[in-house]
Amino acid sequence: MENKPKILFRRKMYDRMLQWKRQRNGQSALLIQGARRIGKSTLVEEFAQNEYKSYILIDFAFAPKEVHDLFKDISNLNYIFLQLQLIYGVQLYTRESVIIFDEVQKQPLARQAIKMLVKDHRYDYIETGSLISVHSTSDKILIPSEETKMDMFPMDYEEFRWAMNDTATVPLLRQTFEQKIPLGDAIHRRMMRDFRLYMLVGGMPQAVAEYIKTNNLAAVDLIKRDIISLYMEDLRKIDPSGRASKMYQFIPAQLSKNASRYQVGAVIEGEKPDRVTGIIKKMADSMTTNVAYHSNDPNAGLALTADFERYKMYTSDTGLFITLAFMDKDFTDNVIYTKLLNDKLSTNLGYVYENMIAQMLRAAGKELYYHTIPYQEGKKFYEVDFVLADQFKISPIEVKSSGYKSHASLDEFCRKYSNRIQNKYLIYTKDLQKEQSVLHLPVYMTMFL
Repeated sequence: MENKPKILFRRKMYDRMLQWKRQRNGQSALLIQGARRIGKSTLVEEFAQNEYKSYILIDFAFAPKEVHDLFKDISNLNYIFLQLQLIYGVQLYTRESVIIFDEVQKQPLARQAIKMLVKDHRYDYIETGSLISVHSTSDKILIPSEETKMDMFPMDYEEFRWAMNDTATVPLLRQTFEQKIPLGDAIHRRMMRDFRLYMLVGGMPQAVAEYIKTNNLAAVDLIKRDIISLYMEDLRKIDPSGRASKMYQFIPAQLSKNASRYQVGAVIEGEKPDRVTGIIKKMADSMTTNVAYHSNDPNAGLALTADFERYKMYTSDTGLFITLAFMDKDFTDNVIYTKLLNDKLSTNLGYVYENMIAQMLRAAGKELYYHTIPYQEGKKFYEVDFVLADQFKISPIEVKSSGYKSHASLDEFCRKYSNRIQNKYLIYTKDLQKEQSVLHLPVYMTMFL
């Protein structure tokens, strides 16, 4: 069972769940997918307590055999509902109760039963699971079409500010973004300081709760190490060869090389990119990893030109990334903590910001793509870190971990694909600024793209 933080955090997913409940009115079950330890179970139970007269939570990771056995034969729903009420000591009310299938991948037959349960229409149903586990067990069952699927991510920056009892900052930042108004040096410095704390702590609810409780980054680091160990264990389950867990472990090292792709042969000796495409897909599906694929001919249909053998990998949470980078050392050896806190992060640690941008774009519902243009006889290249589909065109993003405003890669990209460009963004650590056709955005405004 997921260790649930004692603090209940406000999450944006709650409003989406509320919308599902009102609009669908029991015509579909809700399936919330996401990596472990991002707060799915906690949120779903809080929702059930607040929005229903009663609820039954079945955690299939720990449910007794008699509960599992109920789903082997669903011909008599009256019997199943009676048994569940007796086993869990909860009375269910027609159209006023919800049944939660937590870790539904542990009992595929319960997921298959959703079709009949939704048709019966007595109660609402919410399922939770990690995408990879849900996928891996789905080939054994008939997938119900009566599911509304939602992806859940670690806490985004606004949710983190809410946890810090700050509901004003992000709406005000959104206003300045929309009106393209610089904040001024003093306010921008404060915004960057607050944002760097988010990068260090990350968006895993347990880590955030620990920071609020102790104000101690060493204690937070221990929580994150536990979560990373859990993720490595999960990756070993989906890929017993150990390649997935090893590739995850080496994400910071690979990004630090500033290469144009993840070099799998440098991590697993003799391994070739074409032999691990399936594993990369599983890692992305596990939602522990954000994968950016190279778009060979970037246009509005980015997915159509994705090269599945050329990719960059990021961790789904930058707080975990910072811990992972120094996993084999003591917390006190992790120079990123000290340097980020004191705003002394050198350019060669800029990959931390790149991971952060990837995380924020994914949380905003964007798919990740990038593009390279070779020069100097193919030995060097211009690289646009992210390319977004934007209306019927594309918007390139170049990321700088400093205040430098040079953007040679962005310029070359826009020259080559001039008729496809919607907006041009440089994301960096200085204040908002519009220069000619390029919008210079402080890193904390990425969420508004």
